[in-house]
Amino acid sequence: MSVLIAIPARYASTRYPGKPLVTLNGPDGAKTLIQRSWEAARAVKGVDRVVVATDDDRIKTHAEGFGAEVVMTSPSCQNGTERCAEVAGKLPGFEMVVNLQGDAPLTPAWFVEDLIAGLRADSQADIATPVLRCDGRAVSGFLADRRAGRVGGTTAVFGAGGRALYFSKEVIPYTGKTYADDDPTPVFHHVGVYAYRPRALRAYPSWPIGPLEVLEGLEQLRFLEQGRNVLCVEVDAKGRQFWELNNPEDVPRIEAMMAEMGAR
Repeated sequence: MSVLIAIPARYASTRYPGKPLVTLNGPDGAKTLIQRSWEAARAVKGVDRVVVATDDDRIKTHAEGFGAEVVMTSPSCQNGTERCAEVAGKLPGFEMVVNLQGDAPLTPAWFVEDLIAGLRADSQADIATPVLRCDGRAVSGFLADRRAGRVGGTTAVFGAGGRALYFSKEVIPYTGKTYADDDPTPVFHHVGVYAYRPRALRAYPSWPIGPLEVLEGLEQLRFLEQGRNVLCVEVDAKGRQFWELNNPEDVPRIEAMMAEMGAR
């Protein structure tokens, strides 16, 4: 099964303009967010092609400068999934399209490899996405963000067979408990990566934006509001920390994680 990874990168982010070009300092020096995300994508085994998808010439010039292939997409794309759908239309023939969002440089290669395997094994799923069981430290970070009025990570709840029930920027399910840093919890962090079957991806831009997608600002809810099967694939962090860059305040947090892990 041929696999394409597209990395959506938008300069005009409402919450964090210019985010793809922000510099992250790690053990390997200073690199931009988009370069680190591209390197994370290139580390995934079994992928046939990796492209950066953007509508901004600044990102295009920078990405080509470090060796990335760039596909220019329309500025009218509402989110990364719509941008990936446009890429899939320009680069047809792949049996699976993976959206590795450009704000997740800490994504381990095995998260994506497990995701691809999960979608391959479930013929009824239209889309698959990874979830990571939170420890107490991660849940505390989510709750601290919410108390500070920041949009932090997204959580997921799912039922039998890993079928997604809901995704939220709130911490769900509610537990009412306090956990030690290393305690496992029943809260799952949604990892911002998606693997789509082309038929579902092609249909996505034509579907109306539903009320839940509007309220939460989460693109994957459009699939659920259309009654599509979304598979949650539980992945194992294997001792590594994971966090997306959602706000300027996340930069030192991610840099600290990179320093602790000695990872890019």
